[in-house]
Amino acid sequence: MKWRNRRTSSNVDDRRRSRVSKTAKGGGMLTVIAVLAAMYFGVDPQMAMQLTKGLGGGGQQTSTYQPSVAEDELAQFIKVVLADTEDVWNNIFQQRGQRYPEPTLVMFTGQVQSACGNASAAMGPFYCPADKTIYIDLSFYQDLKKRHGAPGDFAQAYVIAHEVAHHIQNLSGMSAQVQQAQRRMSKADGNAMSVKLELQADCLAGVWANHTQRMKGVLERGDIEEALNAASAIGDDRLQKQATGQIRPEGFTHGTSKQRVYWFSHGFDHGDMDQCDTFSAR
Repeated sequence: MKWRNRRTSSNVDDRRRSRVSKTAKGGGMLTVIAVLAAMYFGVDPQMAMQLTKGLGGGGQQTSTYQPSVAEDELAQFIKVVLADTEDVWNNIFQQRGQRYPEPTLVMFTGQVQSACGNASAAMGPFYCPADKTIYIDLSFYQDLKKRHGAPGDFAQAYVIAHEVAHHIQNLSGMSAQVQQAQRRMSKADGNAMSVKLELQADCLAGVWANHTQRMKGVLERGDIEEALNAASAIGDDRLQKQATGQIRPEGFTHGTSKQRVYWFSHGFDHGDMDQCDTFSAR
């Protein structure tokens, strides 16, 4: 992806040199739960709030942590990608006669405080609807590359685009509708609704990639393949097989590798967010 010497977003809050100064009671158990959640990137809003419910406060303190040169370069890359999402979604919303409230992205190390509560890096990147903010510990990208076998800068861009898509769903009211519906459902049916929400976010990420290429021509050979590889790498079936040796469809929350690849490709091929109705699709 051609990203150097391009506009960066001003909506980035870099907290990598800060740490949560106080650990709440029960934090050990929460960490265990968060590690289980780390099987999935892009923890959905309801899960994020459940994971962090009941955590105590605690302020931010400056730490002695010093980001490496490579990490600072990655941070710069993320700022460019976020700026690309702003340009694309501002344009799409404007065409629809709407205003696009841009989200904030927080980069942190280890733990972070959000409006959804305290969160651990083990949760992976997540979007908090309460403060309309995306949170990411940059070490996640090492896991994506080494643990999940999904390297490449556009694989990293796909992660940001997916989380921004959750922001779009929050603005449209879709996330709230799904959460309301889930309260009346069994756990299995509720998980199925989460899958549809996550697949829609994958499709919207594909729409973003389409418009970014049309507006800026920044994609290079192999970029889309990197995103598709990342989508496949974090499919529920593949992650469950790696973690437990078994596949339990009733426990899916994000979709299979095949589904995630299909919906990202669908969004990229059509470039139309109206084509991302995963709730009506078979």
